[in-house]
Amino acid sequence: MHSPPPSPRGRASFLITGIVCASLSLVLIVLVAVAWPPLMSLDVTVAEALHRRAVAEPGMVHANRVLTDWVWDPWTMRVLTAVVVVALWWRGSRLLAGWVAATSLFGTLVQQGLKAAVGRERPRWLDPVDSAHYAAFPSGHVMTAAVTCGLLLWVLRLHGAQPSLWWGSLALGVVSVAGVAFTRVYLGVHWLSDVAGGVALGGAVTGLSIAGYTGYRRRAGRPPGDAETPL
Repeated sequence: MHSPPPSPRGRASFLITGIVCASLSLVLIVLVAVAWPPLMSLDVTVAEALHRRAVAEPGMVHANRVLTDWVWDPWTMRVLTAVVVVALWWRGSRLLAGWVAATSLFGTLVQQGLKAAVGRERPRWLDPVDSAHYAAFPSGHVMTAAVTCGLLLWVLRLHGAQPSLWWGSLALGVVSVAGVAFTRVYLGVHWLSDVAGGVALGGAVTGLSIAGYTGYRRRAGRPPGDAETPL
């Protein structure tokens, strides 16, 4: 049984989500670039409060470093995406496989380009509990997790995943994105607005990509999903 054809309403919802997230991203980029005082003050307040906790909680620091360096690391997410792309290609969903791969690559390029363009410094501490390199905004860990989880949830929906699998995966995706956002600020390597920007940009890239895929298939008059089959 194939998944139902993408509806105009479904495409519109992804398009609206993408546009809203892109708009929020643009606002954050501008506020960070001009160092808007209220946002900078909030960033410092949150960062200092979490850093004080981290310094006093070595066990929690270790757990968060394991999560951010292994479980939710961008390369872990990219490997997961690559596995899904290969599986889709092998199952005959060639267009979908290419679209997922291209979206993931585009998200990485956007992330790195903005880091270079904004050039924001990371938090600096006299007693750091972790370290990271390159510019701070947006958080690469968070943006990669948001794009990866969004794409994989979309693939599951296209293939008619069972409700238990869908809702379980959705919960895991939300926990992953929120969790990696927390670890980056808790470990003192990102500001709050860096991780917020990562979520917004991830939502923008994913939402607009899905809307583009759905619109392309409808214009091309192709059957839904390149031989998708239920999971």
